[in-house]
Amino acid sequence: MTQPSKNGENAVDMLAVARIAQGVDIAGFAGPDAVKLVAPAKVNLFLDIGAKRADGYHEAVSIMHALMLHDVLRMKLAPGRGEGLSVDLSCVAREGLAMLDVPVESNIVAKAVRLLAEKLERTADETVVACLEKHIPAEAGLGGGSSDAAAALLGAAHLWGVPADDPRIEEAARSLGADVAFFLHGGCACFTGVGDAFDHALAPMNGNVVLVKPEGGVSTAAAYRAFDEHPTANSEADREAALEAQRAADVPLRNNLVPVSEHLLPALVDIRLWASERVDVQRVLMSGSGSAVFMQCATFADAGRVAAEARMRAGGRVLPCSARRVRPWCRTAEISAARCIREI
Repeated sequence: MTQPSKNGENAVDMLAVARIAQGVDIAGFAGPDAVKLVAPAKVNLFLDIGAKRADGYHEAVSIMHALMLHDVLRMKLAPGRGEGLSVDLSCVAREGLAMLDVPVESNIVAKAVRLLAEKLERTADETVVACLEKHIPAEAGLGGGSSDAAAALLGAAHLWGVPADDPRIEEAARSLGADVAFFLHGGCACFTGVGDAFDHALAPMNGNVVLVKPEGGVSTAAAYRAFDEHPTANSEADREAALEAQRAADVPLRNNLVPVSEHLLPALVDIRLWASERVDVQRVLMSGSGSAVFMQCATFADAGRVAAEARMRAGGRVLPCSARRVRPWCRTAEISAARCIREI
């Protein structure tokens, strides 16, 4: 915290102070026994939810594309507590996001670590220490929790000396949620089944998007309940075009959850109409079940202008600043071929 200054007095290490204030002990995750992972966000270029199956899940065709926007997960092993596997997880909110109010055992990162240990039949007395930096907002349809889970699976596998291509990792991913497996692949990919079965990869595209999340969110469960009551369908022509597309740029932007999510959160209608009228927005679509809307722009300058005006529409406040009440959130992001990766 202090270091000698030029005049011999002890000076305060302001960078260390800032890191402690932010709740991230970087030094605690340094060295060869720790791992840092990047967990990217995603948008759905195409989402076609089908009929509800007997097991309660819905048939789905989902084409997802990774973004440069990402969470950061740091992990390391520590001695056990005499009770088998323990997970010591701390979370830090960035981008002005609200703090996560979820018990450790209920957090999907802890669930992922425990599930993989179960799949591997690992019974060692040890503690997995993890720190999650959240940059991706919740209830946005951007896959933040799913990506964090995929990163946790890869991080735990690395700490335990398990190859990243071990089939038990993807098996665990599919058990955790429909989108989790995508983040093991990254880039742009089509998933079928209930949205958890890899079908094929598409050539990703480079570009700029603006992400706008209105105040409030849409829970996935609420969106699917509303969909079951008032189902809508994408056209068969769009579905065939999406399944046949080999490039992300050729995928028709469609999402048949939009009507129900817009009914649950009317602010989504205003955002869509506002974006649709702009000449600097090429295409616009809500991602997943919402509530984030992404706007594809031709240039970075266009994206910056759209983001600036979206901020003005939100009363000049872009990032959430309350621990409980999330204000409108907006930022630019790059479409990328990212996946959950371990930083070297």
